[in-house]
Amino acid sequence: MSGQVINPPQLCKPIGFAHGVKAGPFVYLGGQTALDADYKIVPGGIVEQFEQAFSNVLATLEAAGGKPTDLVDVTIYLTDVDDYQRNGREIGRKWREMAGTEYPAMAGIGVTKLWQPEALIEIQGVAYLGDSAE
Repeated sequence: MSGQVINPPQLCKPIGFAHGVKAGPFVYLGGQTALDADYKIVPGGIVEQFEQAFSNVLATLEAAGGKPTDLVDVTIYLTDVDDYQRNGREIGRKWREMAGTEYPAMAGIGVTKLWQPEALIEIQGVAYLGDSAE
């Protein structure tokens, strides 16, 4: 691999994957569910899981030297799109608290299940750190 693996120590130790890979000025952020450092999905519903999953993404981005405004693409995988939409205002508020109001290109995709059976959401992304990031 020609990139730098990014595995922040505060996240669960990855087995068979990397939390992120920095390649030139780009950081590819691997899919994050709501796993805490003890390999457990946080309790609660979609809002709590969004907050933990996005926090995991942002921790990886920060470890790579980036910040939320460097996100250029985010994909959110959902096991229940209707539940996400019902909680959209609260999820939007959480996003703004965590990342501000500069939004990247985004997609929300409904899926039948995720890797952890209790996971409701998985978030992955791409960040651009600028031409001087190499």
